[in-house]
Amino acid sequence: MLVVDDSAVIRQLIRVNLELEGFEVVTAADGAECLDVVRAVAPDVVTLDVVMPRLDGLRTAAQLRADPRTSHLPIAIVSACTQLDLERGESVGVDGYLAKPFEPMDLVALVRRLAAGRVVRREDGRAGAVRPRRTK
Repeated sequence: MLVVDDSAVIRQLIRVNLELEGFEVVTAADGAECLDVVRAVAPDVVTLDVVMPRLDGLRTAAQLRADPRTSHLPIAIVSACTQLDLERGESVGVDGYLAKPFEPMDLVALVRRLAAGRVVRREDGRAGAVRPRRTK
């Protein structure tokens, strides 16, 4: 699990809530750092803030989707989103959204859904339904 937010307070808040639920969490302060961390740790899910220095969350999501090594990675936007942000997020293949301020239980539920499921991508690259992974 990778949490990306330029606010150290928000990163810590998200990290603590997810770790209390058993998730292993690493963090990054912006999209550029996220791209480095993703390659180093191969997280199961990434949460992105939208407004960040150097590389914002939506551009980061677009770069993750464009790379065959990370195109499958579930991505959630955790941000004070505008309608335009939501539309842009959908166009780059974001899998889930959580508006700030958020309830910790809603955060945990979103991350669990993305971590437990498999995001099915349509031919146009947009997210479809999340389906559970099959176990043997």
